[in-house]
Amino acid sequence: MSEQDVLAAEYALGLLQGEDLLAARGRLASDPAFAADVERWEAHFAPLLDEIGGRAVSDDVWPRIEAALTGSEADSGSATVVQLKQRLRRWKLATAGAGAAAVAASIALIATPTGPAPVEATATAPLASSIPIGDTGLRLAVTYLPDREEMLVSASGLTADGVHDHELWLVPDEGALHSLGVVKPGEEVRVALDPATAQEIRAGSQMLLTREPLGGKPANRDAGPVVAEGRFAAI
Repeated sequence: MSEQDVLAAEYALGLLQGEDLLAARGRLASDPAFAADVERWEAHFAPLLDEIGGRAVSDDVWPRIEAALTGSEADSGSATVVQLKQRLRRWKLATAGAGAAAVAASIALIATPTGPAPVEATATAPLASSIPIGDTGLRLAVTYLPDREEMLVSASGLTADGVHDHELWLVPDEGALHSLGVVKPGEEVRVALDPATAQEIRAGSQMLLTREPLGGKPANRDAGPVVAEGRFAAI
């Protein structure tokens, strides 16, 4: 399987955590091919989840898998097995208490070793918004990490026209709009927010996307026309 296929399967099983999960959610909103892969895997795993009951996982399941991987590492000396072990640690955490179905599905994926080690989930629940871009079928995926006062903006699939930039704005409960920065087409960027702006963000907060000259809104002008809007929701 390809890297994308494995990532889609892990997302469908709920095995992703932390920033891996946030990045996958952003990609799901902006990459139709990835969204289709996730849908296919969800349909593939659905019968498995229906057929296998919620039995507790035997204590010897994970040690047996680790022992098998250790034997493979001795035979091949490949970094591939190291990557498999990293994924095994992720799956052990993600499937703790989830029952036999999730474990069985995790073992089914263990033949495909790819991807970085997981990042722990943040202590404070993030907020997310998927903003549709007109009638293009594309979306701007925005995720806010409260404990870090950071925002992830995924503009995958968007292309620059060489004439305009688009700027993202937060609509506060009171007062003027807060700029969240100029969107970078085709990229996923991390934006550090100032504390005053971060304190204004909550579930239900509205965002606007405006069309501006290259470089963003000039300091001596009003914001340009609104081309898209969305709201944050708890994940």
